[in-house]
Amino acid sequence: MRELERRFAQESVVIGVHAGKFRAERITANIAQATQRLGVHHAVVNDRQYRIWRAYGVNAWPTVVLIDPEGGFVGALPGEFLAEDLAPALQDIIDESAAHGRLSRAPLALTLPPEPQGVLRFPGKVLAVSRSRLFAADSGHDRILELEVDWGGGAEASPGAAPQASPGAVTSASPGAAPRARVVRRIGSGQRGAADGTLAQAQFDHPQGMALGRAAAGGELLYVADSENHTIRAVDLARGEVTTLAGTGAQARRSNQPGVGTSVALSSPWDVALLDGALVIAMAGTHQLWRLVLATLEAAPWVGTGREDISDGPASRCTLAQPMGLSLARVAGAAEGGRAAGEGGRLYFADSESSAIRFVDLGGRTGPEVTTVVGRGLFEFGDQDGKGGHVRLQHPYAVAAHEGALYVADTYNNKIKRLSPDGRSETFAGTGEEGLRDGEAVEACFDEPQGLAVAGGALYVADTNNHALRAVDLTAADMPRVHTVEIAE
Repeated sequence: MRELERRFAQESVVIGVHAGKFRAERITANIAQATQRLGVHHAVVNDRQYRIWRAYGVNAWPTVVLIDPEGGFVGALPGEFLAEDLAPALQDIIDESAAHGRLSRAPLALTLPPEPQGVLRFPGKVLAVSRSRLFAADSGHDRILELEVDWGGGAEASPGAAPQASPGAVTSASPGAAPRARVVRRIGSGQRGAADGTLAQAQFDHPQGMALGRAAAGGELLYVADSENHTIRAVDLARGEVTTLAGTGAQARRSNQPGVGTSVALSSPWDVALLDGALVIAMAGTHQLWRLVLATLEAAPWVGTGREDISDGPASRCTLAQPMGLSLARVAGAAEGGRAAGEGGRLYFADSESSAIRFVDLGGRTGPEVTTVVGRGLFEFGDQDGKGGHVRLQHPYAVAAHEGALYVADTYNNKIKRLSPDGRSETFAGTGEEGLRDGEAVEACFDEPQGLAVAGGALYVADTNNHALRAVDLTAADMPRVHTVEIAE
């Protein structure tokens, strides 16, 4: 769509019609934030009651409808598409309308919301290496930040120093010390693009999940799911270089087309995890988990048929629905860095579109098998604690396994949930109200948290629509408290 808007900037007007599936997607303020996060620069209508949807006979997400300059219906195209699929039809409408004097090239004036101020802009995933070392996907700035976190004390950030909050949010009022962080490394120029090179030259497009491994010659390699570039990138931290490991840069049109390196097409990779010499990729666009063998750069589907649904069973027959977060639960004696899970290990994933938390059993006798912990179906969602079939989440983006529990970014419910492996759910942090408020976990407020990481007894949260990093000390003897981390560049 961006390519069509660029190519036909003077002849076409794009109007997005948003008919939300989830309750949180039908709130106009949330839609406005989403358009800003995704870099949408055209008008968007909130079709919360599906009136426009029904008027044009739409029955699938997404669908493109072509309308001529006089408002006449020309045709509709359901499903994903490339610019070249639609460009000829657009050009025909433009030529015919211009020939009959019906085409206006006057621009449509739009007023865009102000840009958020602060170090972070719509942060996505976080990766905690230790209690004091953290990588944050500063997705809205198209870069990765390495942070050093100090939990040693100091006064809590004043309201004036807090990150910009959404309208109506409240500032921190909790007493006590809050962690502070400083930026020790910036990965990416901050300009949207797809360039390799030095840390300052490289370009990303809305990077998301990360995993930290070892380079063959020593040193550390940071693997990055570069979601909008549809690629997997590698950052050699010792040499200060970024390279592309896999992905052509164009979104895959099919779900089961393996390949090698930069010749294989990927589709919206959203998270990565190291496992047995390979990267597991949460391939949200094809509703699958893929494996990228690091020694050969061979990439192929690993779990899921590619059909969007929620069904358990062997990896080759189960179905997933937009997996967007991964967390490996190792057994005793497993190697560090995710190199080996050991028999009985589990790879948990947030299956976002089915509002489910599921896992791949890595010790199955006949190969990997998928089991659902909580979640019932593509249209079964809500905000309900309990156990098993009674539990409801709303589009979770992330899961983090820690000491026998699962912490879940219940994104559209503005909460952090805690699950037991047998499916018992409780609200750990967040009232469900949108806002930015610190304090006791159950009284804190978030705004669509999308990233989670645990290390050294610290739980870190990428509070996406608050443009903030939040932290909880899980080792505290008293009631867990949520802090907004003050970041200094």
